[in-house]
Order: sequence, then structure tokens, then C-alpha cells
Amino acid sequence: MNTIIKNPRVTEKSSSVMERNVYTFDVTSGANKTEIKKAVFNLYKVHPLKVNILAVPKKHITLRGRPGVRGGGRKALVYLKEGDKIEFI
Repeated sequence: MNTIIKNPRVTEKSSSVMERNVYTFDVTSGANKTEIKKAVFNLYKVHPLKVNILAVPKKHITLRGRPGVRGGGRKALVYLKEGDKIEFI
């Protein structure tokens, strides 16, 4: 169950929406919304109101003069009710 959520996605944009009780996580490619809700409850003991799943596209990069690809994946936006909080340490 814990392998569904890889890690919290902490970026400038995700930090700004945390003020509105929306938390962003990197998730596995085969996870669905109900599995993500259960995994959030098991890890953080809060009940999500809803979950949105987005695809993160691959990005072509150049590192030390060599072309490469930074892998994409999926991310989940987890909406919590007022008063609930998730603490990332």
C-alpha cells in the first residue's frame, strides 16, 4: 500500500497550494484514485475529500553536452477538508 505514494512533491507551486489544503504527491503509474485515498489515510491518518491525477511529461535535457531524458510520471493532487493537515518532515 505504501508503494503507491512515492514521495511528496515539494515545489514552489505545490507549496503555494498547500495553503488551500491541496497536497501534491508523486505516485506510481498504475495507481487509481481510490488506492491513493487509502494510501494517504494509511500514511497520514487524514481522509481526503477528492483526488486528481495528472501526467507529468518527459523532458528532454542536455547534461554536460550530452542529450538525455528526464523521466516523467504521474502526480496526484490530494484535497483535504478545512482543519486537516499533513506534516512533511
